[in-house]
Amino acid sequence: MEALKGIRILDMTHVQAGPTCSQLLAWMGADVIKFEPPQGDATRGQLRDVPGADSLYFTMLNCNKRSITVNMKSAEGKSVFVDLLQKCDIMMENFGPGVLERLGFTWDKIHEINPRIIVGSIKGFGSSGPYADFKAYENVAQAMGGSMSTTGVPNGPPFVTGAQIGDSGTGLHLAVGLLAALNHVHRTGIGQYVEVAMMDGVMNLCRVKFRDHQRLTRGPLPEFSVPTYQGMGETPRAGNDSGGGQLGNAIHCKPHGANDWLYVVVQEAVWEALANRIGPEVGVPDLARDPQVATIAERRRNQQLVWTLLSKFAAKYTKRELMAILNPLDVPCGPIMSTEDLANDEHVKGRDMYVELDHPQRGKWFNVGMPIKLSASPAKIERSPLLGEHTDDVLTNVLGYDAAKVEALKAAGAFSAPPKK
Repeated sequence: MEALKGIRILDMTHVQAGPTCSQLLAWMGADVIKFEPPQGDATRGQLRDVPGADSLYFTMLNCNKRSITVNMKSAEGKSVFVDLLQKCDIMMENFGPGVLERLGFTWDKIHEINPRIIVGSIKGFGSSGPYADFKAYENVAQAMGGSMSTTGVPNGPPFVTGAQIGDSGTGLHLAVGLLAALNHVHRTGIGQYVEVAMMDGVMNLCRVKFRDHQRLTRGPLPEFSVPTYQGMGETPRAGNDSGGGQLGNAIHCKPHGANDWLYVVVQEAVWEALANRIGPEVGVPDLARDPQVATIAERRRNQQLVWTLLSKFAAKYTKRELMAILNPLDVPCGPIMSTEDLANDEHVKGRDMYVELDHPQRGKWFNVGMPIKLSASPAKIERSPLLGEHTDDVLTNVLGYDAAKVEALKAAGAFSAPPKK
């Protein structure tokens, strides 16, 4: 049995943050009704690579959902929305500040319509505070949540991460909140408003940087390769430093292409075995006992020497060959995996993390799989819906409308864009 079977979600979210959340819940068995305006989610047409077909931006975030189009600017469309609120356990939205309220649906109004319903809301900066009315975007959230200031090379510009921690990261946070609120409903019968701000989510993902921020009030950070000192204030950018108690960095391997790197963590427990393996090949046969690197304190102080020696050793091996040497020594390491590497990786395919699907408009395509593995409720991934594909199905089988009512609502423009004046 699917873990969330019987839970119905009215998904008014668009673009990435909200759809990330609702897709995960759909993969766990929730009936997710994607509630779209007549023109559809904007990402259906963004970055389109197949003419006339929904973009990968849309298809990769909206699997396992049903699509209904509703014109919320019409009285008839609003009546359909109200009826759906009464049939759903969760309603999700990520509109700009005040959009839903201007349509006449405050949290209090929605709660009055259905006291059990949970409203999940994603905002850039939340509904309170001086930033509440500001617009957010993935990279804006990374900038204001602390990620960019701590990402990049020392003395260089800040960088955004390739991972979409502002959007998809916020969607993951919302999923946790909605599941907690569902449990609350089961115990109390009362729904609640669940809000996640993108800025807040990024801050949560940056918590180790705030750990280091506070450590700096008491002294330097010895594991950092860049100079730090007591009272310096902000946590610095430190390139590929591990950021933990153990030293770590990316080592360039042959043939020295853009992604020919292996990330290596030099744990204290593996130092002797690692040094004994690489020392003879780099001209330092007694490396394990060399006073410059013999203790963890010395390795921190002289970590550039450690990386130089490891890089010299790695120059003769590919990243996969070097990994094969280090794994038997229990050295934590992993190759820098490009998107091409991952799309063809045996491990990834074996865990159903790159899944082939078929779409009536675009044909065969791949989606990233379900990262949460439930032993008794494995996810079955299905394609994303066409715009409005399930409108009649939802009206008939969820709301119980008869054919005459459906046709009357259609004639009144409840599901289509109003004619241009």
